[in-house]
This record gives sequence, C-alpha cells and structure tokens, in this order.
Amino acid sequence: MLAHLPPALQNLHLPLRLKLWDGHEFDLGPTPKVTIVVKDPLLVSGFSHPSLGLLGSAFVEGRLELEGSITEVVRVCDQLTKALGDEEGDNLPVRTEHDKETDAASISYHYDLSNAFYQLWLDKEMVYSCAYFKTGNETLEQAQQDKFHHLCRKLRLQPGEYLLDVGCGWGGLARFAAREYGVKVFGITLSQEQLSLAQERVRAEALESQVELQLLDYRDLPQDGRFDKVVSVGMFEHVGHANLELYAKCLFGAVKEGGLVMNHGITAKHTDGRPVGRGAGDFIDRYVFPNGELPHLSMITAHISETGLEVVDVESLRLHYAKTLDHWSARLEKKLDVAAAMVPEQALRIWRLYLAGCAYAFSQGWINLHQILAVKPLPDGSHTLPLTREDIYR
Repeated sequence: MLAHLPPALQNLHLPLRLKLWDGHEFDLGPTPKVTIVVKDPLLVSGFSHPSLGLLGSAFVEGRLELEGSITEVVRVCDQLTKALGDEEGDNLPVRTEHDKETDAASISYHYDLSNAFYQLWLDKEMVYSCAYFKTGNETLEQAQQDKFHHLCRKLRLQPGEYLLDVGCGWGGLARFAAREYGVKVFGITLSQEQLSLAQERVRAEALESQVELQLLDYRDLPQDGRFDKVVSVGMFEHVGHANLELYAKCLFGAVKEGGLVMNHGITAKHTDGRPVGRGAGDFIDRYVFPNGELPHLSMITAHISETGLEVVDVESLRLHYAKTLDHWSARLEKKLDVAAAMVPEQALRIWRLYLAGCAYAFSQGWINLHQILAVKPLPDGSHTLPLTREDIYR
C-alpha cells in the first residue's frame, strides 16, 4: 500500500493520516490528530516537496479536504512542509504597481465580502486589527477597547483636537476617540461596505458633529497640516513598497507642526520584505490580500524619517496579534454553519486557513506588528512630548 506514496513520506513520524481517493489510508505517525483527504490523484506527486501554498490552494479548490482542529491542521502541515519542502528561497519580493484603481479593487475584494460575515467573528465594535492584551486573559472585546486606549494615549489626544484616521474600517476607533477623548475625527476608507456601516454607527451614537467618514484614497488627503494627530491602523500593508515614500509624505503633509503620527501595521521578517512561511505568503497574496506587500520595520521607519517626521517610539505587538487571531479563528470555527450560509464555500475555506495560519505565523515570528509613533517637529526642531512613557500607563 505504501507504494501509493512518495518515498519521502514513508519515513516521517507526524500525527497525520493521509486518506486517498481510492479508500487507502496511511498513518504517518501514532495517534493522528489531522487527516488530509486527497481527492485529486495528481496531488500525490506534490507531496514529495509540499509547500503551505500548495496545500492551501488545493484545499481552497476542493482538491483535498482537511479534517481535525484547524489550529492543529496548520501546525501539522507546517511540520510536513518543513520536513519535505524546499527551504525558504532568497527570491526578491515582487513589486506591484499600486495605482488608485488597483488599490480600490484590492480593498473591495477583501473588505466588501460581507459585513455580516465579519460580525460573526470580530468583536462587537468590529475592530479588524491587532488587540492589546495587558495580561493575556482579557476577552477579545476588552482587549480591543484597551488597544483603542493604548493608541489614544500614545497620541496624547486632548479634547477639541482634530484626528485623522487613515483606513478607518468600520469606524470603531474614530467613534471611540470622539466619545472617550473628546476629539473631532476625519476618517477615510476605500471600502464602500465598511463606510456604509461605519456611518450608520456614527449616526446611531449621535456623533455626526464629531466624526466625519469618507470614501477617500490616502493620496487625496489635504496637505495643509490641518490635523493635530494622525493614526493609521492596519492600512499601510496595502500601500506597496513602491509607494511607501509617497504614503509617508502624505501623512507628513496632513499633520501640523508639533503633531503626532501613529502607524500601526504588520511588518516583514526580512529587511527586503520577501515573504516567509514556505509558500504561505504566496497563498495570502493570491487568495486573501491581493497586491499586499509587507515592509520591514527598517524600511517603513526610513521612509517616515526621510519626510522630516521624527520616530520617537516603536513597540512590537507580535504576540498580541497571534492571540487576537486565535480569538478570531476560534470564533469563526464555532459558527461555520452560519458562515456557510453567508459566503461562498471557497471564501469560507480561504478565511479558515487565513485566520488560523496567520495566528501561527505571528506565533512563529514569520511576521510582526509594530506601532511606530512619530512627531512632526516644530520649526526649531523641538516638540512637546513628555520625557518618558509614564503618562501612557497611568
């Protein structure tokens, strides 16, 4: 029976069972926790040197099925590809042209899937970015509220200030900052679905006088320094390496002298921004975030600095995002039947792998999450930030 399998598979000891299209089953180790059901005979040859991209694509396309906890599936498949797959290459990352039309289409593909679908597994405020866990035992809802506070405190928001929210999503942070810190907020997004619900929630909380949200590209932001503070959360991953300089200049032009800019987003492991994870990055680019490009921390801070902004604080929240994604994945897994009625089968397969896979990627250090705080100095080079971080944690 083992003749069905590539020789390399026959010497592994993994908690994995392979079930073939003809009914044959093979355990690659004792007490299998995960089963890969191979429905397409042409896939077998690929198991000689499997990648996470290959396995993920085959699952999305229905050429194989995955049985077991989705968290275990990701872990065991990574062990399989690590044992048999090619090591990470040193291919340079592909640079994508990011014009307004391309970016709008990419954002729509990802975020306009279904508001109801996102509501299934996000917190009640629909915060689609890394939460902040003070102890690790917080609920997702509490951790997202704490993230809002963490951002607002780093920005030293004061009542009456004017805050720009770049990539405002469903408006959770904009409404929170207006409600809890007394600021006026102008938020932008490229997702019509997000904007519609965000504006509905602004009206429901009677915050129209404080919060204005628009469908607007960051390249069209006013460059007259009208904003006291700027925050960008989970947005610059869509900008593209080629446009990072322009992105940083747009933030610089939007904020007044002495004002603060907070950039919160996912960063790459390698300084040249090439993907990691034995094909996992290729899977995300193909199925989840078309044209997304992750810069390394050094790359984005260099562009921020070159504009004239001064980077004053950097914090990694990598493990916070791993925990956030664990929450999202678990919440989706509990509601698969409901989700299946909302989105196409292929989309649900993509999202199951994406959430569990990204949780694993952050836990393994394949990607990171950094909050970068910068100040636009006054004409004499000074600023009014406190000498220490103590005020953030009071």
